[in-house]
Amino acid sequence: MKKIIMYAVLDVEQPFIDAYAKAHNVEIKSVAERLTPETVGWAKGFDGIDIQQTIPLDPSIYPTLKSFGIKQITARMVGFDFIDLKLAKENGLIVTNVPAYSPRAIAEMGLTQALRLVRKLGYYDDRMDRLDFRWSGLESTEIYNLTVGIIGAGHIGGATAQLYSALGAKVIAVDPVHHAELEPYLSYTDLDRVLKEPDIVTIHTPLNNETSAMLNAEAFKKMKPSAYLINMARGGLVVTDDLIAALQNHEIAGAALDTLADEGQFFEKQAQPEEIPEDYKILRAMPNVLISPHSAFYTDTAMRNIVEMGLDDVMLILDGKRPNYPVVE
Repeated sequence: MKKIIMYAVLDVEQPFIDAYAKAHNVEIKSVAERLTPETVGWAKGFDGIDIQQTIPLDPSIYPTLKSFGIKQITARMVGFDFIDLKLAKENGLIVTNVPAYSPRAIAEMGLTQALRLVRKLGYYDDRMDRLDFRWSGLESTEIYNLTVGIIGAGHIGGATAQLYSALGAKVIAVDPVHHAELEPYLSYTDLDRVLKEPDIVTIHTPLNNETSAMLNAEAFKKMKPSAYLINMARGGLVVTDDLIAALQNHEIAGAALDTLADEGQFFEKQAQPEEIPEDYKILRAMPNVLISPHSAFYTDTAMRNIVEMGLDDVMLILDGKRPNYPVVE
């Protein structure tokens, strides 16, 4: 019987894990902790490994897994920037991810936050916390009047385009690959136009050397002062200090962030005040900024698919077959 260890397992994942183990006659051990130098030893004696986390894997983990005879690392999530692909390859580890476990989950979260920004609900909340029930000065618009710019029209960006298009918004997008099936919902263009024209700019690209810090001071200066930024992807895509400056200087109207560049310090736990970085405190105090704890993916559909699709690839590799979702350096 094959044996798999899964790290950083959430309670909501466990029923799907139990069902998978029974259906596929495989032994699966679930642990709540992340994969770290302190916990990697738990993988000894297992055939496969399945993880979920955002903090970078320590370099010592790769040769340790190799010494255990493990041949792969499966990230049951879209992002895999926390894995050093070069070190993985050097240690004979095939890396896989789950690129499309539920694009709509993340797309719907981005739309939800965008609507909150457009309707100025953060400002209403701020006033009502002070028992100020006046609505003057907070006039908003309706979504069909707006243009939405999508940076990265893959699985999630494509689902995002469909949602905004269904509400009557004009959607433009930039992506190195043009998907013909998305043409009813968006028009392809270049990055410059996607920054300059839209009322909402939403980013859905992976984090890599080409995309890191792509939303910086220069990019914000191209956006309309009335435009909103939506980042449901990776914190490293945005230069946080430049975003703060753009908001303070009224170069953009607001932002919704499901992820921050330094979130590994304090996300996924009950943080202490001294752990919270200054940039988060500044952003959190702004009524035109909405922050959620990297939770856009968190739906029932997504959790089932995350478990099943990730484990499918572990099993394929253990059977000597090509995985469905290999990550290539």
